[in-house]
Amino acid sequence: MLNFEKKGQGKETLVLLHGFMENISIWSDLEKNLSKDFTLLKIDLPGHGKSDILAEVHTMEMMAEEVKKVLDHQNLKNIHLLGHSMGGYVSLSFAEHFSDYLKSLTLFFSTYFPDDAEKKEQRKKSYRVIKDAFAHYARVGIPNLFNPNEIDVLEGKIEIALEVALSTNNLGALACVKGMVERTDKKHVLENLECRILVLAGKHDNAVKTENTIKNLPDRTNIKSYVLDCGHNGHWEKPSICAEIINTELLHHLPKKLVL
Repeated sequence: MLNFEKKGQGKETLVLLHGFMENISIWSDLEKNLSKDFTLLKIDLPGHGKSDILAEVHTMEMMAEEVKKVLDHQNLKNIHLLGHSMGGYVSLSFAEHFSDYLKSLTLFFSTYFPDDAEKKEQRKKSYRVIKDAFAHYARVGIPNLFNPNEIDVLEGKIEIALEVALSTNNLGALACVKGMVERTDKKHVLENLECRILVLAGKHDNAVKTENTIKNLPDRTNIKSYVLDCGHNGHWEKPSICAEIINTELLHHLPKKLVL
């Protein structure tokens, strides 16, 4: 079973799925600001943190099934699911197959679009570097995920992000990159999901095409979106603002069916 950590005694369960080259430690700044009405369930995705590598390719569907095993082990349903970046891709796959578990879905600096041809080619070219020169790969890539206009202010956070990335098993990272290449378009999930959907995005996000993601969101009353003045890592760059939005949007007592 995947490694996980449960914290708090809140009446609402918020499940947190980290992104690529991350682990459950990334949520520390955000969770300080989250409402005490949440019980937090933080999960290390396969090949990350203390969770084992499970296959040569970690597809989003396979990782979603592993997340479900943790929820079943904890007898949890009616959850709020939040995924950062790759964790958002896993969350979309979870929503596609296990929507009856969800009270809300939050895409946290993530997208429902698959990789375009250029991005797929970039990922494929990275396979060898990840396998043979992972430290270099992490050191080059991590700073680019932060707001370039605040690099001096964010220097400490970038160091933390790099430390977390370097603690990742390179073969676990490789399995996930291969899985991300195989991702399919998940816009239909947002078009059909009945629960609350929240999208948080960064104006300066170099990993996700924010404008495209926001512009093409389905026009449904159960979907809310926010674009923040930050890069790809709102949990490190703007934790208090992100938490305030999450607290406000997810703890509203709205009707179960929001669309007639």
